Amino acid sequence: MNLPLSVTQEELSEVLLNVAPVRPVYIWGAPGIGKSALVEQFAESVGLPCVSLLGSQLAPEDIIGIPQVKDGTSEFLPPKMIARKEPYVLFLDELNACSQEVQKAFYSLIYEKRVGEYHLPEGSIIIGAGNRMQDGAIVKTMSSALLNRMFHVQMKVDSSQWLAWAYQNGIHTWVTDYITQRPDHLFSEPPKTEEPYSTPRSWHMLSDILKEYRAGERPVDEGVIRMLAYGCVSASHAGMFVAYTKQLGNKHLLNDIIRGTEKFPSKPQERDVLYFLAQSFRAKLIHELPENKQKMNQEAQYLSHRAKALIKELSAINYEIAQMVVSAEDGVTLPDWFMVEIVRDLPRLAKLAG
Repeated sequence: MNLPLSVTQEELSEVLLNVAPVRPVYIWGAPGIGKSALVEQFAESVGLPCVSLLGSQLAPEDIIGIPQVKDGTSEFLPPKMIARKEPYVLFLDELNACSQEVQKAFYSLIYEKRVGEYHLPEGSIIIGAGNRMQDGAIVKTMSSALLNRMFHVQMKVDSSQWLAWAYQNGIHTWVTDYITQRPDHLFSEPPKTEEPYSTPRSWHMLSDILKEYRAGERPVDEGVIRMLAYGCVSASHAGMFVAYTKQLGNKHLLNDIIRGTEKFPSKPQERDVLYFLAQSFRAKLIHELPENKQKMNQEAQYLSHRAKALIKELSAINYEIAQMVVSAEDGVTLPDWFMVEIVRDLPRLAKLAG
């Protein structure tokens, strides 16, 4: 399933608080974006224990229990994890990775909060979650009967909210600083091939590994940093992250270049750093230049003025990298009014970029 609307973590928290107590909620989203952590956080916020079942590892008897003869008739004894006396949050993770038989076992549990003759304690909450078909994860088609028993919501990644969480939870400063400069690199859609890709979870993993290597506290070989980054996140993002670490001696180099107190690096051996700075420059232009020129504040006016001069300087160092700054990427472009000025002042560069 791919819903037409997606919500951020904060918005999803509100959905859970208002919807989950009255109807089962199913959270759709790509792997590694924090669905499970958010459910656990929700359970803690409402003061209920969270019991997690992993759908891909369940058999029908793990839900409905096993039969036992009592007074000449049989009854099913529900599993101990489910049969609790106090209310709780039942989290059905990877629910759409279940077999059809297991999905059937969930019907009465999700719709009536019942397993055989056992009813979940009053106040219990049921939440499911799973990946989408396009994510390349283990996903099976969910039956229409099961789909129709739940409220559906799709979660998306929000870099500002993730960074707020990251600062509070001690994520390595290299990671937080990098994502602050390149928020678009926090998440990438799962690739068609078997290779690492960027998610909040994979950046968290890189943070943990960097801490084990004590990166930033002591010198770590560039080759090791490269190996660690390429083992956790998308190849293109890993290359940019390595370039970022190489210019850590001057963390504010891009701002200094914009102010005119520094220049873009021009040596061949600094080409990866130049590419990182150019990408960060492009991201800054997209983020800070308004779509409507009339809405520019004084800072945006200065940035616009300096940007044209800097793109011209960049083209003298490396024309392809300068083209990259003004080119459309994944449907994201610089404001039209700014591109009109680029066409006027740097017609050859704008033509090649188009």
